[in-house]
Amino acid sequence: MRQLVNFRLLLSVSFWIPVMAYAQSRVISGSVVESETKEAASFCHISLLHTSLGTVSDINGRFQIEIPSGIDEPYLLISYVGYKHDTLRVTPERNDYSITLVAEEKTLDEVVITGLSKATIIRENPVAISLISSKLIERTIESNIIDVLSQNVPGLNSVKTGPNISKPFIRGLGYNRVLTLYDGVRQEGQQWGDEHGIEVDAYNIEKAEVIKGPASLMFGSDALAGVVSLFPYAPEERDGIIRGRFVSEYQSNNGLIGNGIRMSSGGTRWQWTLSGSYRKAKNYSNAVDGRVYNTGYDEKNLAASVGYKSKKGFTNVSLTLYDNLQGIPDGSRDSLSRKFTKQIAEGSFDDVQNRPIVSDTELNSYDISPLHQHIQHYRAYVTNQYQIGKGDMSVLLGFQQNVRREYNHPTVPSQPGLFVRLNTINYGFRYNAPEFSNLEVSFGVNGMYQDNKNKDATDFPIPDFNLLDVGSYGFIKWSKDQWTVSGGVRYDVRNVTSNDFYVRTNPQNGFGQQALLPDTTNSKLQFAALRQSFNGVSLSIGTTYQLSQKLSLKVNVARGYRAPSIPEIASNGLDPGAHIVYIGNRNFVPEFSFQQDISINGAFRNFNASVSLFHNSVQDYIYLSQVVDEHGNPIEILQGNKTFQYQQGSAQLYGMETSLEIRPSSLKGLTINSNLAFVIGSNTKKEFENKGTDGQYLPFIPPLKIITSVSQEIRLESKLFPMINAKADIDYSATQDRFLALYNTETKTPGFTLFNAALGTDVQLSKKTLAQIQFQVNNVFDFAYQSNLSRLKYFEYFNQSPNGHLGIYSMGRNFSVKVIIPF
Repeated sequence: MRQLVNFRLLLSVSFWIPVMAYAQSRVISGSVVESETKEAASFCHISLLHTSLGTVSDINGRFQIEIPSGIDEPYLLISYVGYKHDTLRVTPERNDYSITLVAEEKTLDEVVITGLSKATIIRENPVAISLISSKLIERTIESNIIDVLSQNVPGLNSVKTGPNISKPFIRGLGYNRVLTLYDGVRQEGQQWGDEHGIEVDAYNIEKAEVIKGPASLMFGSDALAGVVSLFPYAPEERDGIIRGRFVSEYQSNNGLIGNGIRMSSGGTRWQWTLSGSYRKAKNYSNAVDGRVYNTGYDEKNLAASVGYKSKKGFTNVSLTLYDNLQGIPDGSRDSLSRKFTKQIAEGSFDDVQNRPIVSDTELNSYDISPLHQHIQHYRAYVTNQYQIGKGDMSVLLGFQQNVRREYNHPTVPSQPGLFVRLNTINYGFRYNAPEFSNLEVSFGVNGMYQDNKNKDATDFPIPDFNLLDVGSYGFIKWSKDQWTVSGGVRYDVRNVTSNDFYVRTNPQNGFGQQALLPDTTNSKLQFAALRQSFNGVSLSIGTTYQLSQKLSLKVNVARGYRAPSIPEIASNGLDPGAHIVYIGNRNFVPEFSFQQDISINGAFRNFNASVSLFHNSVQDYIYLSQVVDEHGNPIEILQGNKTFQYQQGSAQLYGMETSLEIRPSSLKGLTINSNLAFVIGSNTKKEFENKGTDGQYLPFIPPLKIITSVSQEIRLESKLFPMINAKADIDYSATQDRFLALYNTETKTPGFTLFNAALGTDVQLSKKTLAQIQFQVNNVFDFAYQSNLSRLKYFEYFNQSPNGHLGIYSMGRNFSVKVIIPF
């Protein structure tokens, strides 16, 4: 109760911060046009450099923005997708400006904010970071937002468990080593699980940023491999007009039907947004397996936010609700026909190799199987940023709750096997001192408090626990002439506590149940009490040197820190959704990484290019190893479920990423893109030295991947269809022969090439309404393939099959259509 009172008090104080921030200001207005067509640059972003203040131009390219007092030399940064940014100095004697944007040199001038103290142009930032614009997100049709980002960021991949479950991996590392942010709030939703996806509304993501490499300096533990930062839509208009956006899509392969709606308004002081979406899909299909049983889902989202903007900054209060019924495939089949089967019995009565075949009606239905996950995720958070003198401060306070039920009992469908509730309080404070002598100095503190409870379940892979993270950091940036140098240091502490946790057999149904103290009759101690603390220091230093206006060289060295997660130190039970029994190790110590990055980036009139090299050593690397008997056969503590135990050693990863974008000035609207990513990961533990696939290589390492696309935008004289776009791309993944064969954890994965095509058009429905229609075909030739990053590849109960195929294949040909209508 005291924690709830304190949280409400902090929430109240956080919301009323703007009362202290009033001062006089001036209003700057202007217009923005495109240089080639002289047309208005509608919805162009205009921001006040080195602050959080910004606006967006209206349908006619007009804008207004308030400049707070106390800024001696204000600069406006004008950003528009596909055009060179423009930096405009605001002079004392002028309040109205005309701005013309030029379509060139855009890549190095994009502005990012993740992992930084202030908004910074990419070319000045030594950290490897990628920006994914709203235009790219809208024109990339995939099953979920993580897959959308993976198609556009070299070095970012996803480990999949069906179409709607994708876990981000950056440069070969994932799970609790990649931190996901939603509007600056770290996502906490039992992300340790193999089949646990990201709980966000893909239709409400305006843009994204991806940090590749240790980001522990700003975010602490769990950002050792990098950060995926998702930004929901926020209105920047200040005219008080209510605007809306409707999105609808259909995908043929799994019959996905998705609809989303958003309404928003922004005035001189207040702004608000309301959004909701509903996505429903049945089982996906491919040429080998037909429809893959229990891969459908039913996902709902709601979100609301209200913000107040004063002359010195802003306060935003946001709420989100996520609800998903998600199928849990297990891959059981009939041995001869290879048709999927379903579980109808429990324990020793369940003969996995002789289950009944799933009917065609069930395979083609939108109905979710009784054996499924039910995930609910709620967020409430307040963000504030205000000028204090010539500096500024930001304050974050948030609460989120994740409720996860996994139903795995066919004889009692309403009884969840796993039922956990995780509450998280996020907090953060940062102060950016006034700039002096070309120096920008920031310091802050952030962290979280967690409370995890097992509810009415039968399986208990992790105990009840409380966790407190506290981290403080300092960051400094120096810029002069062609040089930018930035770096910082951070210290983190994590305390984890849990009490004795007893389990016994329920005499009524024979399932497990928690035995509550003091009555522990006929029970066993599944989790002994836990009292552990972890701490560590993170460091980062890097530099960017502008070789010319068009070419920059970046070097960065970082030390990352990650405390062991609860499953890694304390798990001892079945995760029914993953079909894995996890066993932790309480003797683990934190992981520390040491990564070096070097890259060269160029932005020229007709093309942009970049080459990045990296090397990463991870000390005390934590990994899963399958438990086997003396003959090397997997041990099944529970029937049909493999057993894995966490181990600790060391790892080394190195690789490269390249990107090339060609925009010939002589061929207006033509763009050729090619991205390449390659990484090698090795377990450097002494016992695996020179063992190759028998232990030397790390699991889930992506192969060489090259994505090449050709797109063309054509402006037409038509008033109804002013612009069309077409795109074709080739997605190549090489054979992965560096795999972890030890205990049959992985097998060799043949390479494959997928062809995709898209066609879109703008539709001028009225003078102020420009709709978009996008058609896309993924896997045009319906090629049957398996990715080594798909967990479904290893969902197999037989050693051989009549058709020569083992495991589950990925999605086949998929026709898609998406319609976006603003109003």
